[in-house]
Amino acid sequence: MTERRIRAERQGRRGESIAAWYLRLTGWRVLARRVKTPRGEIDLVVRRGTVVAAVEVKWRARAESLDTVIDAWRLRRVAAAAEAALPRHARPGDSQRIDVVLVSPGTWPRRIVNVWQPGV
Repeated sequence: MTERRIRAERQGRRGESIAAWYLRLTGWRVLARRVKTPRGEIDLVVRRGTVVAAVEVKWRARAESLDTVIDAWRLRRVAAAAEAALPRHARPGDSQRIDVVLVSPGTWPRRIVNVWQPGV
């Protein structure tokens, strides 16, 4: 693995830790981290009440770079992984969704709620 890739991986993991901390502060319980499925990976699976969410975390060095980081291709990839993983964490009657948390140094994490509902 190249030095650049190693650094990006380290920063991505740090972004996931910051996102998990932020979600805990806002009342969510982290159920799983880095969930691997045959269809892709989910950064975090969280729960608050009867809502279970797959959370895609994006970290960028500059906050303005976060505005275009989520596109339809990435959402489809996360949705496919969420459809495979969320039923393992959901109870009957729970609602399931996908959220995105955007993280950048020196800024408060920004959350985009319900970017995609699995099965829709």
